[in-house]
Amino acid sequence: MLNFQVVRFNQKIKQVIHELSVCENFKYTGQLIIKNTQGVSWKFYYQYGQVIWVTEGIHPHRRLLQNINQVCPQFDLNNQDFTEKTLVDYWDYLLLRKLYANKEISEKDIKGIIESSISEILFDICQQVNSSSLSFEKNQELLLNPLFSSVDINDLMSQVKKSFVEWQEAGLEKINPHGVPVLQHPEQLRQQVSPLVYQNLQRLINGNNTFSELAVKMKKSVVQITRSLLPYIQQNIINVMEVSDLPLPVNKTNKVFQFRTTKNANAPLIACIDDSPQICEMLEKIITAHGMRFIGIQQPLQSLPILIENKPDLIFLDLIMPVMSGYEVCEQLRRCSFFKKTPVVILTGSDGVFDRVRSQVYGATEFVTKPVETAKIIGVVNQYLQPDNKAHQVSKLAFSY
Repeated sequence: MLNFQVVRFNQKIKQVIHELSVCENFKYTGQLIIKNTQGVSWKFYYQYGQVIWVTEGIHPHRRLLQNINQVCPQFDLNNQDFTEKTLVDYWDYLLLRKLYANKEISEKDIKGIIESSISEILFDICQQVNSSSLSFEKNQELLLNPLFSSVDINDLMSQVKKSFVEWQEAGLEKINPHGVPVLQHPEQLRQQVSPLVYQNLQRLINGNNTFSELAVKMKKSVVQITRSLLPYIQQNIINVMEVSDLPLPVNKTNKVFQFRTTKNANAPLIACIDDSPQICEMLEKIITAHGMRFIGIQQPLQSLPILIENKPDLIFLDLIMPVMSGYEVCEQLRRCSFFKKTPVVILTGSDGVFDRVRSQVYGATEFVTKPVETAKIIGVVNQYLQPDNKAHQVSKLAFSY
């Protein structure tokens, strides 16, 4: 039970605490979305009542950057590639999972990033509620597997409560922690502080860092940093500027998926999830040669949002892939209502009984051994897209060449 004291909190914050408590007490699994009337939404992901990830809110890109810098400053996020089409609301979760699987960040780093993200979002909600109304939505269709054992949200809530009370007592209610302090009158500041302090402030208050980012750089709390600058803000020596979120690095040459259409826009759409570009290309040739549309995805971690967007009629899925296996992808697909009945065909170089049984346990429809051959692929397509889903159309397309 959440033991978050709400003595100084208004009714809106009590409502937030109540919703979080309900999710915990009833062992909720899914997504809790908190929205305000200004268009800001915060998304909590639960598994059996435990928060496993949070995202969105104000400046999600800056938040991830600063949290990574805080727990593993040696890591450079700018070296990571993103593709615009895959920037789903849990892009940060996918990135962390990939980095952890590749041993680029440690289990301890992951836990620190999760805890920092939850704390910052809880603080933001407390700080924002006075300016707008809140609404709550739940979505049990979108499920994420935990990156790490669940964090203790009670401890985090207690820390957030303490920080928010300090924020109020310091008279900072009207200051946006995501604002950027800008040195407006440097000469006036020079007259009021020591040369060393002036030098540090001039270096850090450069129009690029938010209060939250300054706190990470100076290894202080955001309350300490903002409170120390408040006298200069009140004298207009320092102004606070609103800024947008940082863009993520996008490498447009990095093909996360490929899409091939035909003249028939209503033709069945066949998807293939395989980290091998050769397999995707072979399937593409077979599928498109038989008049159907094709989508090939080479990064399994990013497959679900792409599939939800395109809704294929049948999915070929490689069993052995780095970072995320075909079993895990299949399990995620079956959790989503869009793909409860979509045929999922496992592709594998192994024809073992154990793999076949395990694939069925995870929800696979069929099991096809490599190498990829036209007869096998088209045979499966005709078998599972008849007669309920485009039966006559698929049969005609498949055998008219």
